[in-house]
Amino acid sequence: MPKTKKHAATVGGSADDIEAAFYEALQNADLEKLMACWADEDDLVCVHPSGPRLIGMAAIRSAFEAMFSKGSIRAWPEALRKVESLVSSVHNLRERIEVLTEEGPRQVYVVATNVYHKTAQGWRLVAHHASPATDQEAQEIMPVPHVLH
Repeated sequence: MPKTKKHAATVGGSADDIEAAFYEALQNADLEKLMACWADEDDLVCVHPSGPRLIGMAAIRSAFEAMFSKGSIRAWPEALRKVESLVSSVHNLRERIEVLTEEGPRQVYVVATNVYHKTAQGWRLVAHHASPATDQEAQEIMPVPHVLH
């Protein structure tokens, strides 16, 4: 399957820079900037809250294009946890999303995982997976460390 042609990213050189550009593009409904965050690979994956698994650049682009046709996505990353290596970085975070309702704006929360790989073009997103939205912030459950005396 041929790779989809896309514009070179004009964002910085770390996984953190790509993540910042991704959320800025969501907030500004900037499809080109958002797609420039993704790697130029065939096996990209994206799962929106309660949505299907989107495979490949064309499916991901189409989904974001449909979302942006209704306006920007007011999502802010919070509570970031990272696992990093030389060529990959896995970010798990909570997204605080503002949605408009008949009663006015309200906050919902999504737990998301973003996976970045270091490519020839620099760090790029290869997977985005978001949980269904809830009205409450997701709890973080962490084991209590055992202290030896």
